[in-house]
Amino acid sequence: MTTVNVNTREPSVLDYASPVQFRFKCSKLPKVEFFCQTANIPGIGLGVADVETPLKSIPFPGDKVTYQDLAISFLVDENLNNYKEIHDWIIGLGAPQNHTQFSTLRDTGTDRFPGQTTNSPNNNAVPDGGTYSDATLTVLNSKNIAVTEIRFHNIFPTSLGALSYDVQASDVNYLSTSVDFSYMYYEIVHL
Repeated sequence: MTTVNVNTREPSVLDYASPVQFRFKCSKLPKVEFFCQTANIPGIGLGVADVETPLKSIPFPGDKVTYQDLAISFLVDENLNNYKEIHDWIIGLGAPQNHTQFSTLRDTGTDRFPGQTTNSPNNNAVPDGGTYSDATLTVLNSKNIAVTEIRFHNIFPTSLGALSYDVQASDVNYLSTSVDFSYMYYEIVHL
């Protein structure tokens, strides 16, 4: 039987995390940062390998970590500038009209290979160009001081929400939309 001294297990900080105290920063999306309304710390999962026995399958930790998508929502400015930032990034990645759309996106900066991050040796990526970008979700404490950063490596957008205009609306609800990102991995860094 395990004995536990409850006095040594008391947390040193008793403040709860607030869902409204955060900042989102992505070097490729400067016009989205200011208007960001919501952001998430994506879930993480680990596969399970079952070993079959005559009586019961025995689970063992797997070898592949999976990450859920990074999702943010933001208010759209009246000229659609921040919406266009993400739209153009997706168009450049998918190249729906011709192959020069991808090369134009790639030529906006020195791109890095999918396995490289900004901390990799021989990394020559510039922060505002290329296929990938890095992003940071900064969590603030109850005194609005940055305490934790969630650093996403090699993100790229996978979906951008629709904008709905409606002349029958009785109140002015400013347009907002959401965007989902895939990425290589994220790390949690306490400041």
